[in-house]
Amino acid sequence: MEPVAGQDVRGTLPEGLGAAIRQTAEEIAGLLRGGADMGLPVPRSEWTVGEAAAHLAQANELMADIAAGHARSYGDGTPQSLAGANERALAEFDERRAEPLAAMIVAQADAYLRAWDDGATEGTVVTPLGPMGPDVLGSYLLTHMLGHGYDLARALGRPHMIDRARVELTLPFLITAMPRVTDSARTAALTACYAISLWGGARFGVTVSSGAVSVDSQPPNRPDCTIFIEPVTFLLMALGRRGQWSALAQGRILVRGRKPWLAPRFPALFKAP
Repeated sequence: MEPVAGQDVRGTLPEGLGAAIRQTAEEIAGLLRGGADMGLPVPRSEWTVGEAAAHLAQANELMADIAAGHARSYGDGTPQSLAGANERALAEFDERRAEPLAAMIVAQADAYLRAWDDGATEGTVVTPLGPMGPDVLGSYLLTHMLGHGYDLARALGRPHMIDRARVELTLPFLITAMPRVTDSARTAALTACYAISLWGGARFGVTVSSGAVSVDSQPPNRPDCTIFIEPVTFLLMALGRRGQWSALAQGRILVRGRKPWLAPRFPALFKAP
């Protein structure tokens, strides 16, 4: 796979990623501090605010440990195994208070960045979604925080922290992970090549052939279907936080190409873990 635009193959973090990780962790902590009701339900989830925050704190610690070179087992990459690992981890960790969890979310994001700065890990690391470079792990950390940060903001009636710049920084992880989270039942009979274009920003290509999915940082020269999508909408759909039909109705998705009818099939090709 070719490097994503903005990703330095020499081993440095993509520009802005470190600041985005730190800022996102601080903004999530800010949602929790000052009397957040940790018992509120999270929309479209079985978790409360306290459980979602505890999961974030644990996940940030997991990512920091991996970046520091410590082997950590956490499911086998399938949605079912990751859900099971999440529930077991929550059952073994009983902290649900806002202030301690806010502090842990920030501290473990900082620990990831320190591990990167110290050069603790070089080459490929093993993550809950398979092997990836340490820089892609940072994109994974940001993506995970943005998804659950969005959930917490909705539950607490506060503005979320997803914006165009941060969405672009999630792409190294998403491009790496997409072939690993495909729904084989939906890709089996499909042959198609897509160009995905974020409004005013990055573009990439997805090819489906004989059930296999490949993702490239450059779109194909002659795609069957080109999907133009507003960046925040793209990330929310990729993380299973938003459906496509309301986004289409609101004009946040535009479709072009020789086979535009392929567009509605695209989101269902993947299962958000």
